Amino acid sequence: MTWENHSVLMEFVFLAYPSNPELRMLCFLGVSLAYALIISWNILIVVSIQTEARLHTPMYYFLGSLSGIELCYTTVVVPHILANTLHSEKTITLLTCATQMVFFIGLGSADCFLLAFMAYDRYVAICHPLQYPLIMTVTFCVRLVVASVVIGLFLSLQLVVFIFCLPFCRARGIEHFFCDVPPVMRLVCASSHIHELSVLVAATLAIAVPFFFIATTYALIVAAVLKLHSGAGRHRAFNTCSSHLTVVLLQYGCCAFMYLRPNSSYNPKQDKFVSLVYTLGTPFLNPLIYTLRNSEMKEAIGKILTRNYLSFKMMGSFH
Repeated sequence: MTWENHSVLMEFVFLAYPSNPELRMLCFLGVSLAYALIISWNILIVVSIQTEARLHTPMYYFLGSLSGIELCYTTVVVPHILANTLHSEKTITLLTCATQMVFFIGLGSADCFLLAFMAYDRYVAICHPLQYPLIMTVTFCVRLVVASVVIGLFLSLQLVVFIFCLPFCRARGIEHFFCDVPPVMRLVCASSHIHELSVLVAATLAIAVPFFFIATTYALIVAAVLKLHSGAGRHRAFNTCSSHLTVVLLQYGCCAFMYLRPNSSYNPKQDKFVSLVYTLGTPFLNPLIYTLRNSEMKEAIGKILTRNYLSFKMMGSFH
């Protein structure tokens, strides 16, 4: 079944939102607060890296790019979630649903690829420190970031076109807060084995392949670090990698749970909670993990906040 067989104006209805007005308002306030903190933290990281000259290194360039991607990633779905929380009609057209899914899955996949490239950056810095400036040039770093976004969106587009060319059942209710692959696939009226396999292949390319690359990279890093004679050197190397490894486990754990499994094991209540974790939780926790464990980032952010506070006070004194 092709796009011509579907009506582009066909609508899906989201069923996951609470019907109780007080509970809806509580959800709205909670999601709004989380979204505001995500925007604030990630923008603060990007601005700090841009303004502090000593943070103009590949590691921090990747971190700034990760924050930028996560800003876009949450913005694809969170404003729509907030609008649906307040509206009585929680519908979305087929075309809008497909577009939302392309960018949500694409930017989520870009996140995974970028984390893999960040692991490679740590590998070169620890295992080949003398060649590091020659390998990790600005041009190479820019290409890696662009490649992560392009590959992520390409894989996502292929998957979404495939899903939305399938025939949908008469039931239009999506047991979710937004258009994600597992709940939308539940509405497909077709033999599911080949379709599940196609989704699994796409998820393997976007999630499992980068994760195995990261695992291999860290195995090589650990082997190199254990050969260091200096205890301080080993501690510094492990400390440099620990933040990235924490973020990797959080991101890949949620993604693997959602996408690397058969459609039959889909549990709406459980999966709605997990989806909120990787939609709001990881973009909120990632900046905290990187800043709280990094003295240079804490210092840079402190300078930005102090500078803005002083500027605000000076403006107030003029008035």
